[in-house]
Amino acid sequence: MGAMRDEGTGTGALAEAGTEAGTEPGTAAEGAPPDGGTGSGAQGEQPAAPAAGHGRRFAVPSDRQGMPAVGHKPENRRQLLVKVLWTSIWMVYLSAPVSDLWSGGHSGPALALGALGLASFVGAYVALIFFRHTGSPLRVHTGLGVLMLLALVLALALGSQWLVLFVYCSVAAGAVLPRRRASWVIPASVAVLVVLGLHIDGTADLWPALFIPALLGGFAMAGVRQMIRTTRELREARAAVADLAASQERLRLARDLHDLLGHSLSLITLKSELAGRMLPGEPEAAAAQVADIERVSRQALVDVREAVSDYRRPTLRVELASAATALGAAGISSRLPETSAIPDDLHPDQESALAWALREACTNVVRHSAGTRCSVALTEQADETLCLSVTDDGRGADAPRGNGLTGLGERLALADGALETGPGVRGGFQLRAVVPARPRTSGARETAQDVA
Repeated sequence: MGAMRDEGTGTGALAEAGTEAGTEPGTAAEGAPPDGGTGSGAQGEQPAAPAAGHGRRFAVPSDRQGMPAVGHKPENRRQLLVKVLWTSIWMVYLSAPVSDLWSGGHSGPALALGALGLASFVGAYVALIFFRHTGSPLRVHTGLGVLMLLALVLALALGSQWLVLFVYCSVAAGAVLPRRRASWVIPASVAVLVVLGLHIDGTADLWPALFIPALLGGFAMAGVRQMIRTTRELREARAAVADLAASQERLRLARDLHDLLGHSLSLITLKSELAGRMLPGEPEAAAAQVADIERVSRQALVDVREAVSDYRRPTLRVELASAATALGAAGISSRLPETSAIPDDLHPDQESALAWALREACTNVVRHSAGTRCSVALTEQADETLCLSVTDDGRGADAPRGNGLTGLGERLALADGALETGPGVRGGFQLRAVVPARPRTSGARETAQDVA
């Protein structure tokens, strides 16, 4: 029961990008679906399952707190800042050619060539990385070709300090090319770097220092791109599962309503017609038919109420999935138990009470805690009780219990449980909901229902 799973924070530049990096038409052979665009990532208290049956594509939420995928326009200032900082890391390598220009060791024409070539190279690199290329793959290939050509010309014309530009060529290839194409373009770029390094004077010590960053940097960016693609496909799969689950639930509701009401309504119709025919000559028999109609109607009403009550009953499995989505959308790192930690023989009343507790606790974490981490644990105690604990690292409880926690305590009491709230062991706030781990006996259940 101690198995746990880690959910991402929703703020990372890589894990939560939400869209594939630099997908362009013509790369379907890679097995990646076309870019679905970015949708609104905002989520409310309880994420709703998407509607089914409309033949639409699943919108993939973008990470509004982290960095968008390579080749996609930032959606807000935070994304723009993160992406600028992420790209600026690689700009450190430009110190070598810039220092070479300012050293005064080149003639006027060579200096002009270097300044113009470096500006063109940086512009092409930024355009390739920053701006979305949804048109022909020719744009991507042309951009990479321009980078390669500029790096080659500048290195041959101005010397060894300009070999560093091939590091950018390798990184750009890994960032925007499909995996198969990048797997040979990156080594080709590094090979050109090595060949030039062997033929340009004064590079015996320089090119080995650039070989590793160029090779690893390119494949690292290819890995990042693949990770973002996998994340997007996982989000689409989750959306598809939620869509199918909603569709199956509607079908189940339709079947249940048919089974519950079909026979009853047919019987009511038949007896109504029969009572109408008997009314003039056999009033007593007609009255008996009317009494039967009333009995069948009342039973149908009871059946419908029980069915609706069952549909409204939350489950721990559903609430755990909703909690992961809501906390991730709020940028809160979460640690949740696996669904295997839920006992198979847990009574629906107890499970429903714990599900309500989890929903209320996660809502409070998102709305009021101002924390960055949330841990949920589900453990069976020695006294045969099941304890759900939700702990955050926020500012703790600074106000008396509101209506939500008060109502939650009442729900748990009806399920023979209890609610405890207070500061966590390491600060923050902790909510503990405790219910019996084993089903109640029928006599105890009836007594509790009579009291309620």
